[in-house]
Amino acid sequence: MPALNEVTVNADQLVDRLQRLASISDCPEPPPAVTRVVFSETDIRARQYLSSLYEEAGLSVRVDAIGNTFARWIGSDPAAGAVGTGSHCDAIPHSGMYDGTVGVLGGLEAILALKRAGFQPRRSIEVVMFTSEEPTRFGIGCTGSRVMAGAITTQRLCELVDDEGDNYDTVRLRAGFTGSLESVRLSDDYYHAWVELHIEQGPELEATSTDIGIVTAIAAPSTYTFEVIGQGGHAGAVLMPGRRDALCAAAKVVLAIEYLAKKSASPDLVATVGQLHVHPGAINSIPSQVRFSLDLRDTDVANRDELLSQAIAWAGRIAKQRDVDIRHQCLNSDPPAVSSPEIVEAVEDACESLGVSRQRMISRAYHDSLFMARIAPTGMIFIPCRGGVSHRPDEFSTVEQIAKGVSVLAHTLAKLSGVG
Repeated sequence: MPALNEVTVNADQLVDRLQRLASISDCPEPPPAVTRVVFSETDIRARQYLSSLYEEAGLSVRVDAIGNTFARWIGSDPAAGAVGTGSHCDAIPHSGMYDGTVGVLGGLEAILALKRAGFQPRRSIEVVMFTSEEPTRFGIGCTGSRVMAGAITTQRLCELVDDEGDNYDTVRLRAGFTGSLESVRLSDDYYHAWVELHIEQGPELEATSTDIGIVTAIAAPSTYTFEVIGQGGHAGAVLMPGRRDALCAAAKVVLAIEYLAKKSASPDLVATVGQLHVHPGAINSIPSQVRFSLDLRDTDVANRDELLSQAIAWAGRIAKQRDVDIRHQCLNSDPPAVSSPEIVEAVEDACESLGVSRQRMISRAYHDSLFMARIAPTGMIFIPCRGGVSHRPDEFSTVEQIAKGVSVLAHTLAKLSGVG
């Protein structure tokens, strides 16, 4: 291990790079508001910027068939399983500049800090920028890590379509990512360990004035679409007793979901309806068809699935009462991930060595690490974000908070990779 006082983080350069990356955006507002949808021209420019930094750092860069980008610092034993870190740089519309990007650029800075300290790893250390962590374009998140971990079949991947009706394969090829989709899958011994640095996206660390969150588990996410089919008609000509309004029925289902979630026995269960599409969408026309999404998460899979069953039962009763049809479809239903005890201990040791405060916690948001845990011992490092705010332009972490997170990551990577 390098001496602690020799591993220094260039926080000013890191924040400058975060700001430069944030400026690559489709958002009409200036940074920190960011819109960067996967496989868009803006996403490609962001990838090019990151690749230029990797090459400048002397890392070996490769890009797989769906755009997952790997930047490797080759260790003295290149045949050994690598130690991986990283996150994503795609961003939902009108979001912030720290979600995902702290893990990508922070991972690069951790390597640079170790290099400046004269550390030589035995195992290679690799930074990954995952493709499409956000579900913005295809309705399902973490497609890059899902394919890498074998958590989704290539057939299912190619069935995903965007709002223009183009499927995943068509869009990735148009963006310039070619090759066999089967080649994206990593072997189970590719990584010796995986550690992701991320903003907390919640209020706990700030509320307790804690520097670092050590993630012990990641909640189980699931995503569904509901379709309500009623009968349309002229807003002035169809009297109230005879209406089969799809939007009114959908509203009752949405409120039922909220009611069930609030009375759940699990404190970690959350349910969100974030999308609502009304057809025909005219001011003077009764809605005949409504589609809405349901994002359902819990650390307790049985409780999560029980709430879904209850929601479907309520939807059936509402459909009968209001003379409409209600259907649902599962987009994904994933198990939770538990962090590796060895990695949790390595992060604990790093915090102790650096004299930073920490607490163990679960991640209620899910990340690419949820799927990396299927093929490698996995852990996550959280840093505070102001007010627990994320997915908004006012998402913010201080320079000092970011620097502490990168320092902890650097020491964790050094311990896990071993001295060359």
